Amino acid sequence: MPRKSQRPKLQLDKGQHQELIKISQSRTAPIREVQRAGILLSYVAGRTISSIKKELNVSRPTIYKCIDKALAAGVETGLKDKYHRPKDPVITEEAKAWVVNLACTKPKDHGYAAEIWTLSHLAKHTRKHAPTANHECLNRAVKATIYRILKSQPLKPHKIRYYLEQRDEKFDKKMQEILVIYKEVNAINENQNKQDKKIITVSVDEKPGIQAIKNIAPDLPPKPGKYSQIGRDYEYKRLGTLSLLAAIDLHNGHIIAQVHDRHRSKEFVLLLKELDSYYHKDCAIRVILDNHSAHISKETMAYLATKPNRFIYVHTPKHGSWLNLIETFFSKIARTFLKYIRVESKEELKERILKGIEEINAEPVVHCWKNFDFTTS
Repeated sequence: MPRKSQRPKLQLDKGQHQELIKISQSRTAPIREVQRAGILLSYVAGRTISSIKKELNVSRPTIYKCIDKALAAGVETGLKDKYHRPKDPVITEEAKAWVVNLACTKPKDHGYAAEIWTLSHLAKHTRKHAPTANHECLNRAVKATIYRILKSQPLKPHKIRYYLEQRDEKFDKKMQEILVIYKEVNAINENQNKQDKKIITVSVDEKPGIQAIKNIAPDLPPKPGKYSQIGRDYEYKRLGTLSLLAAIDLHNGHIIAQVHDRHRSKEFVLLLKELDSYYHKDCAIRVILDNHSAHISKETMAYLATKPNRFIYVHTPKHGSWLNLIETFFSKIARTFLKYIRVESKEELKERILKGIEEINAEPVVHCWKNFDFTTS
């Protein structure tokens, strides 16, 4: 028969008992608190240390510590870890500042080939050079040591976060010009009685590099109860790329598009010619587009000169192509019929792109800009 503990009984009021039951059944509380709540409840119920050990699968020292803390300072103390520091920290504040300063440099500044630090590399460099910098406390620094020092700042020299410097001095002015046009287009679209438009606004851009990819092995269709997804061989064959040149009518959502092997001034002029033939001769075509070289080349300008007062260029600012509403159309096709597409030839890819655009034009969607915040940054 197991020997009964000589420790005194733990006295709990009703509220404390209910709280321990709640913690012991919790799925979100720390696992240590759940275990300790179970220990205290079992001890209060009069179970032996051996039975508690077997039931909760915890060691005897753990049980004794939990019960002794609860008897000495209450139930809450029994559930928590006792704060302790085995010894004073040996890394000085000056040494930490040295590591932080080192992390703000690049490895190449110290004669290494790497562009950015890894924590392991930074620790190795620290162990090698800290003693000569009078920081002997870092001569055994490991990866975890460096991580803790940098976390307090916080610093992450092993990662890169990209940014884009604004290089267009007239960015705000050009952006406001685009937004004013969108606001004007929205007003025209809301005026249902106004059928005749003197200016038609279209958004134009290119989507180059659409890959024609061929399967090496056929896709395997899903089968109920056996395969829930389409099976596809990892290997594939590249057949080349195509460029999609497209214009979206901001008044009715109609897409005018061409697919070519290349994207040059020659192909862009073909798109302009289609726009010219599509719209009535009495109206001007206002084109919102970026600063791609094909849009302003000699060949393009020579064609535009043959169509005086027909086209009106409105350029998005540099690095501001996101202001062009045609990008929403490109996003849509990338997430729909172009996603996971596999073809047998570039010609098939061209046909399917044009077929997808034909399906969109059957149910056109008017793309509109809704947030008109004209405040400058």
